[in-house]
Order: sequence, then structure tokens, then C-alpha cells
Amino acid sequence: MHKRVMDQPEADATAEDLMTAVEQMVRYVRQSATAGGLSTAASMALGRLGREGPQRLTELARAENASQPNMTQLVTRLERAGLVRRTADRTDGRGVLVEATETGLALYRQRRAERMRALERLVGELTGPEQHAVRVALPALARAVQDRPVP
Repeated sequence: MHKRVMDQPEADATAEDLMTAVEQMVRYVRQSATAGGLSTAASMALGRLGREGPQRLTELARAENASQPNMTQLVTRLERAGLVRRTADRTDGRGVLVEATETGLALYRQRRAERMRALERLVGELTGPEQHAVRVALPALARAVQDRPVP
């Protein structure tokens, strides 16, 4: 039987335990966002466009670890749904940018709010010291990973 991470003292948590906890948390939070009925890949791409703004299709594919043909298909589906549009790159007339539409941005914000509420519910179930530890540790991990290239 799989050992639960929270069943052991915090100081004894191994890297595997931490990985399991992160995977479970991310899965729970992702599955809590249901608005628009998007796939995980579509949600991630729309989220990136919502956070970072317009991107070339090749950049979006690279950032989402997808092949260019797969990203092209995904962007086409999002475009048909009215969530993204392709526009000319003003810095390079030959280039095309993908950007979220107002409808896409609204859906991104709605899904983000759903995920935030899910995370708030999880954190709210913790003890005071555990809540404090999460509120310190998660931003610290975010700073550590920020701008770090994925291996």
C-alpha cells in the first residue's frame, strides 16, 4: 500500500514523498478547473497566453513541450472556439503570433479563480503552522524555479 506523505513527520519527508505530494496537489487543483471543458493541454496553452501575452506558435509549442504540428492543431481548435486568434507579428511581417481573445482571457481568469479556490480549500484544511509553512515554502519554490530552463 502506498504510504501517505502526511502520515509521517515533516522532517522525514523524502524527495519521493515531496514529489508525490506535489503531483497530488497539482492534479487536484487542475481537475478543479472545469469552466469551458478544456483539455489539460488547451488549458495550459491558454493559461500561458493569458499570463505572458501573445507568442509565436513555435515558442508556445516549445514552452508547452509539444510538437509544432500538435500545437498547430490545438491552436486551431482554440481559434474555432473563439478563445485565441492569430495576428501578424509587428516586429517580423512574416511571423504570426497567437494571442488570447477577450473570451479566452475571461475563460482563463475563470479557470484560474477555480484553481485558486481549490488551493484555498486545501490550505484551509491545514493547521495554522502548516498553513504558514505552505505560504512560505510555495513562493520560495516558485522563486527557485523561476526563469530556470527545463532540462
